[in-house]
Amino acid sequence: MNQQKDTSSKPIKVRKRMRRFSAQKSSTRLPTAALSSDLKSKYAKNSVRVRIGDSVKLVRGEYSGIEGKVQKVFATEGLVSVEGIHREKIAGGNTPVKIHTSNLVVTGLNLNDKWRRSSIEGTQ
Repeated sequence: MNQQKDTSSKPIKVRKRMRRFSAQKSSTRLPTAALSSDLKSKYAKNSVRVRIGDSVKLVRGEYSGIEGKVQKVFATEGLVSVEGIHREKIAGGNTPVKIHTSNLVVTGLNLNDKWRRSSIEGTQ
C-alpha cells in the first residue's frame, strides 16, 4: 500500500498550517457580559455568557439606557443584536444593530435550559 506523508518536507508549509490552526483556536472566545448588581448578589457571579432570550440593558454608546431581549448572538465576533434596536438603511428598511457585549449589563436570565440553570446556580 502506498501511504502519503501527512507533513511536508518544506518548513514554510508546516509553519503556514500551524498559523492557521492556532488562529482558529484563539478567535473562538464566547461572548460574556456583566451581571446587574441584584443578579451578582443572587448568583455570586460577576459575568455570564450571553444567550438568546436574556434581558439586557445598554450602558454605553449611542443606544445607552435602552433595555431589550437578545435576539441573536454572533459568537465569533463577540456581538449581539437586541430587539428594538434597529438602524435605518439608506435605501429604506431597517437592519438590526450589532452591539459588543462589553457595552451590556444582563438584567434578566433565560433559565429555560436545565444545564444552564444548574451551572449558574452552582448546583451541578
